[in-house]
Amino acid sequence: MSNDVLQAQAVSKTFADGDNSIAVLQGLEFNLAAGTSSAIVGASGSGKSTLLQLLAGLDQPDTGQVAVAGRLWQGMSAAQSARWRNHNLGFVFQFHHLLAEFNAVENVALPAIMAGRKPSVAHDIARQLLASLGLQQRMAHRPAALSGGERQRVAIARALVNEPVCVLMDEPTGNLDQANAQQVLTQLQLVKEQFNTAFVIVTHDPSLAKQQDQQWCLQKGQLVPLSG
Repeated sequence: MSNDVLQAQAVSKTFADGDNSIAVLQGLEFNLAAGTSSAIVGASGSGKSTLLQLLAGLDQPDTGQVAVAGRLWQGMSAAQSARWRNHNLGFVFQFHHLLAEFNAVENVALPAIMAGRKPSVAHDIARQLLASLGLQQRMAHRPAALSGGERQRVAIARALVNEPVCVLMDEPTGNLDQANAQQVLTQLQLVKEQFNTAFVIVTHDPSLAKQQDQQWCLQKGQLVPLSG
């Protein structure tokens, strides 16, 4: 049985631009195993964000298919997709998108509560995750009282609270200085090993990409392995 938590097979996506059509993805293939991290780099406009949208089931390919945790997005209703996404995927973006009025524990617990967990259980899980990310002393702090690196680690904990098989990350260190970025990357490695979580990381940072298990460049609609 395949250990892949993400599978994209022969995925193509074309967008209209006036009278022209732009083929962003062309027969793209991508597989990602549990506990594996994959970095995707590429020029602006190469289709990285489009690929993340397709992997997350937020858009559908023109041809080909995408599966998460062994189940195809195609054929699911909107409600089924939302439920599958909430249980199997986490998301981290360049900006943390934490709720300013909530402290770290409350921010992390919210997706679990929305998924049907009792608040007390969700808060316990949130505390455990924050502790595993080195934030034992920061749990009662609101985002404004946290550093940039701390806020991003809270966002990572929030992405993990429903125990997803994979976390999709879009420029997760793009708003951090080098020291905070490296701290976040170190914590990601620990999370990957501890929870066997897979990560897809879209980035413009070559040093971030080199620290992942796989490195790809999206060009001409295809994922090409990075050399060196």
